[in-house]
Amino acid sequence: MVDKVECLVVGAGAVGLAIARNLSASGIETFVIDKANTFGTETSSRNSEVIHAGIYYPKNSLKAKLCVEGKNLLYQYCISKDIPHAKTGKIIVANNSSQTNVLRNIEKKANANGVGDLELLNKQQIQEKEPTILAKFGLYSPSSGIIDSHQYMFSLVRDIEKHSSFVVYNTQFVSAYYNNGSWLVNLNDGNEYQIECKYIINCAGLYAVDVANSIKQSNQFTIPSQYYAKGSYFTYHGAHNFKHLVYPVPEPGGLGIHLTMDLDGKIKFGPNVEWVTKLDYRIDEQLKDCFYSAIKQYWPTIEYNRLSPDYTGIRPKTSPPNAPDNDFIIQNTESVGLKGLVNLYGIESPGLTASLAIANYVKRIIISTVN
Repeated sequence: MVDKVECLVVGAGAVGLAIARNLSASGIETFVIDKANTFGTETSSRNSEVIHAGIYYPKNSLKAKLCVEGKNLLYQYCISKDIPHAKTGKIIVANNSSQTNVLRNIEKKANANGVGDLELLNKQQIQEKEPTILAKFGLYSPSSGIIDSHQYMFSLVRDIEKHSSFVVYNTQFVSAYYNNGSWLVNLNDGNEYQIECKYIINCAGLYAVDVANSIKQSNQFTIPSQYYAKGSYFTYHGAHNFKHLVYPVPEPGGLGIHLTMDLDGKIKFGPNVEWVTKLDYRIDEQLKDCFYSAIKQYWPTIEYNRLSPDYTGIRPKTSPPNAPDNDFIIQNTESVGLKGLVNLYGIESPGLTASLAIANYVKRIIISTVN
């Protein structure tokens, strides 16, 4: 095992791997650790696998800028690496004047974010694209799509290893201490040991706050509160004619129970939003009635018996229930004398889409600290 490395990345999800790929390609030897037995076992693999367009987020927010940039980078990366993906397009649907106003506000945000390809649809135009959908109005996003997130992360791991860096699993971050320009980090892979590094990138997702609190000088920088939003997914067994993703208007804490599909054309629905205080991935089968009622609002011919529970995911939030969503937090601690520590908090949706852009953002921070 190494005892000295230039950069330690904590968390082998899509964002951590993208950052490590970027840094290692720049000649910075990088060591990625994850407490799980493989990459992307939580937020990065328990989601809708949607490539977002960048239309929901406030102008000049990190979510807006990094999603728009990341979407383009991700499509380019998928093409260059032969990663399964599809630019399916997405329709956000509305059935009353209040929801239609929400659509118009989304369109305004999208335009402000540089996403200028949205199209407002009337009932007939929606029917032409998706004949089984019931909606009076819609907002069409042609640049939204889907990706095989596992193959994407696997490709990132290969890129990291190609650049003489490595990813290690079953390894827990225990603590760290900044001393004389270096970080002394205690890790545990069944045995506790110490390594020295110049940079620590904390992108541990659901555990980012825990990692930050484990740093001895954590009292010198701000650590946000941590909240968990659990989302369940139900799959649909049976024939369908859907070609696009279909979303209701957003709800507090999420984007509503939407229809997505995998690259084989199988459709699924979710996530809902359930605020929880602990990580528990069991799915509540009694949610089926709620899902059915929500889906029936835009797909009235859905068959109840073909809907079944699939999986759940949990999103790391820095905003509490019933509060507006916070932006991504990417914290450079150099201003408080802790050079080389970058903490990433609240990296939820659109984190997968934005991952390559987040990697660029973090690399700029790291490069700026080089002596």
